[in-house]
Amino acid sequence: MRIGQVFPTEYESQLTTKVNLITQLLAPYSTPEIEVFSSAPSHYRQRAEFRIWHDGDDIYHAMFDPETKQKVRIDYFPVACELIADFMPLLLSKIQYNHQLRYKLYQVDYLATLSGELLVSLIYKRQLDQMWQDAAQQLVSDLLPELSVKIIGRARKQKIVLTDDFVTENVTVTKNTLAYQQIEGSFTQPNAGVNQKMLNWAADIGSQLSGDLLELYCGNGNFALALAPYFNQVVATEISRTSIKSAQYNIALNNINNVQVLQMSAEDVSKSLENGTALKQIELAGMALNTVLVDPPRAGLDPDTVNLVSRFNDIIYISCNPETLAMNLESLDTTHRIVKTALFDQFPYSHHVETGVWLQKR
Repeated sequence: MRIGQVFPTEYESQLTTKVNLITQLLAPYSTPEIEVFSSAPSHYRQRAEFRIWHDGDDIYHAMFDPETKQKVRIDYFPVACELIADFMPLLLSKIQYNHQLRYKLYQVDYLATLSGELLVSLIYKRQLDQMWQDAAQQLVSDLLPELSVKIIGRARKQKIVLTDDFVTENVTVTKNTLAYQQIEGSFTQPNAGVNQKMLNWAADIGSQLSGDLLELYCGNGNFALALAPYFNQVVATEISRTSIKSAQYNIALNNINNVQVLQMSAEDVSKSLENGTALKQIELAGMALNTVLVDPPRAGLDPDTVNLVSRFNDIIYISCNPETLAMNLESLDTTHRIVKTALFDQFPYSHHVETGVWLQKR
């Protein structure tokens, strides 16, 4: 992908390449036809981060080519959702001759939602004072009522929040609307449209299962909330404190009463279950933990976690790295068979791809 550009006429071709890759990697296993969930060919990202380049009176967004390391000027960014793409030049026009907002501005991060909220983080190589805060507040006022934008100022060991440091995304899953708090600086799914398809795919699987669900790497509760209606209890684990707080906030926000979130690594969960002990405050006795959902980092599942999930009747495996998925399937294929496979094109025009696999005990 050329930095900052999209090529809709090439979209189907690049998607076919990804399908062929997944097909090849999963060829050693008995796999049903891959379900393909495409992205919008442009304006698909809800997150974007840019360096800010100063050239005399001029100021512009910039990115760096990962291969050449050269700076690339970005005047319009069709990769980002329209809310971000349209706001970027507007922001620069507002701060270009505003000394308080421009001086030593180093980076701008954008976070937007399908529901129309926009959070902008202005990051500086200087300490921010009351004059900056007054100027930022005036900018917010100038944008109203056409645009309601939340602004955060950041500098070394400093964070100034004018209103909130989060946005709230609304996602439709099987005709129900779920609200998700997304905190500035924390991980969220960047392609909200494809994430919505991914949650519906997982929910369809959940509707065919029963008992209780264990989720590892739950993040802000992305899957736990969507799958809660289909299980008696959901025990979700995560190691990031920020993500746990957001997950707990989201559980309360959606009035869900059968999801519990614990701060535990996947490795600790494996050891707890191996020893037959309780998961912190959650007593597992009497729970029918028949299903496990994993959404691991690019490194995939470590051997202990592979051994853990192999004990479950059903495994829902969401992978951001098909190569480590294929490695884990070498072990899981001895105990489970693949029921469904899906490709989610979260990152068009790149080599990255998200894969979903449903496995059942042989």
